[in-house]
Amino acid sequence: QVHVQESGGGLVQAGGSLRLSCTASGRMNYIDKLGWFRQAPGKEREFVGRSEWTGDSVSYADSVNLRFTISRDSGKNIMYLQMNNLQPEDTALYYCAAAVRPILGSRDWTQTGSYDYFGQGTQVTVSS
Repeated sequence: QVHVQESGGGLVQAGGSLRLSCTASGRMNYIDKLGWFRQAPGKEREFVGRSEWTGDSVSYADSVNLRFTISRDSGKNIMYLQMNNLQPEDTALYYCAAAVRPILGSRDWTQTGSYDYFGQGTQVTVSS
């Protein structure tokens, strides 16, 4: 069993920054990939970015590329999502998700169904 828990959300003005944390616990040696997703009211959950649990091979959705950065603090088993130049359209509930080994076959890591565990989310609100 793996648990992931998000923190760090809040209210920020447009152009501001926030850093979200995803803290993993449980059988962390089985974690292969960690992803970030977000869901705005009335919309489907969408892919934000993902990384190998080692912090390598990071990729982002076009909507956040060059503004958001995923990084790993291996000593603390935490993955971060640094969000800069936030805009009102970034307002959403942000989730982290873990995919655990074994990874059988190919998966689309932009899809929620490719991940095994989700946190409860942290709210990010950007005012104009």
